[in-house]
Amino acid sequence: MFIKSTQNLAILLLLLFAASCGPKQQPVKQPPVQVTVQKIAESNAIYYDEYPATLTAINQVELRAQVNGYITAIHFNEGNHVKAGQKLYSIDQQQYEGAYQQALANLAVQEANLVKAQKDVERYRELDKHDAVAKQLVDNAEATYEAGKKQVEAAKATVRSVQTNVRYTSINAPFDGTIGISQVKLGAAVSAGQTILNTVSSDNPIAADFSIDQKEIDRFTRLNAGSTGTADSMFRLAFNGKVYPHVGKIRLIDRAVNSQTGTIIVRLEFSNPGNALRAGMSGTIRVLNNAAKKSILIPYKAVTEQLGEFFVYVVKVDSNKVTQQRVTVGKQVSRNVVINDGLKDGDTIVTEGVQNLREGSAIAINTGAPEQKKAINK
Repeated sequence: MFIKSTQNLAILLLLLFAASCGPKQQPVKQPPVQVTVQKIAESNAIYYDEYPATLTAINQVELRAQVNGYITAIHFNEGNHVKAGQKLYSIDQQQYEGAYQQALANLAVQEANLVKAQKDVERYRELDKHDAVAKQLVDNAEATYEAGKKQVEAAKATVRSVQTNVRYTSINAPFDGTIGISQVKLGAAVSAGQTILNTVSSDNPIAADFSIDQKEIDRFTRLNAGSTGTADSMFRLAFNGKVYPHVGKIRLIDRAVNSQTGTIIVRLEFSNPGNALRAGMSGTIRVLNNAAKKSILIPYKAVTEQLGEFFVYVVKVDSNKVTQQRVTVGKQVSRNVVINDGLKDGDTIVTEGVQNLREGSAIAINTGAPEQKKAINK
């Protein structure tokens, strides 16, 4: 048994030795990957930078009662456009009208007393010239006259104060705009300085606020300084992809950067003749890119993403192989994308067939694109 096992082992070793001494199998050579390529050329890429925006009224005010009383009349339709000075609410003015009439009567009394005091002092002054009256009487008449003038001034101030309360019983629109839903109804009691009656906001023009990074302050400052004061196509407003027909202009750049977010608010102004825009709406501001330098624009399908980083396959010079190049992508423009960094003018990249490529892969240009093959072999 032992001898037979030894013979089998010897045969197995001979076979392994023969196999190791035989010709080695050559690795299978991968065929070139069929691809489509494109030579990069810098160009003036025209596109819009987009920012989320919120519409806001340029002027907006809460209407509050300035006197106590009851609402006796409402002179508008909710949601309608109102004119500056238009009467909106009336508050019961009976008590204020009565106080006003009383103040006028008191003023008349004080003015009559002043006339009497003036005549008295003139009479005593004349007598004093001839030493016909005691000096103390003259002084008393002078004091009474001066006190009478002060009392008249005080009575006039009371009249003005009460007259103001009478005016406050009528609440008027402070400017042209749209009035909202009334917060009080007819007959409701209101308190001075506390009760909010309604809100009026201007509607034409209307503003759109959006935030920009502090790095863009210089750009927008130059845009604002270069503005002619009229709207142009630099600024557009869009809602769900639909562009608002009227263009905007910069109204202001906020005074300070938010220290927590590093952003600052820019306010644009848009014409709103049909009142289609309302305060509180959300939209997208499109700012025309006006960079002085040229941009590199490539098909978006040429870009691959790996772990949050973006790459393109660049054809090596004087070679039929590719290398993977990391890039920084910018704004997407239709089916293309702006490359901010990683590529240069004259590079040749793979635009189709990238899914089959690896670092150093050999490529073959699709025969349907002779101009691309020419670009590589150049």
